[in-house]
Amino acid sequence: MGGPHPRNTAVARPSLWPEKVLALLRAGNPAAAVAQIKVAPTVRDLQSLEKSIAAAKLAGKWRDVDAAITESLQALSAPRLHRSP
Repeated sequence: MGGPHPRNTAVARPSLWPEKVLALLRAGNPAAAVAQIKVAPTVRDLQSLEKSIAAAKLAGKWRDVDAAITESLQALSAPRLHRSP
């Protein structure tokens, strides 16, 4: 049969999530951006979003966006509680 599936490559592509959230902010929709931030996929994506916002000179423009990023970073960075068997 055929070789490995083309999506099973060793090179990880950067996430498009931070750019999509930044696009929401640029479009003037911080509420939608906050909703996305609250369900952020990974800490790395949130950190990338922070860097993108700073690079676009938009840092500090929306207090609720900054707060959502901080809260989501804390939530995703916190150790996970688990139940013992």
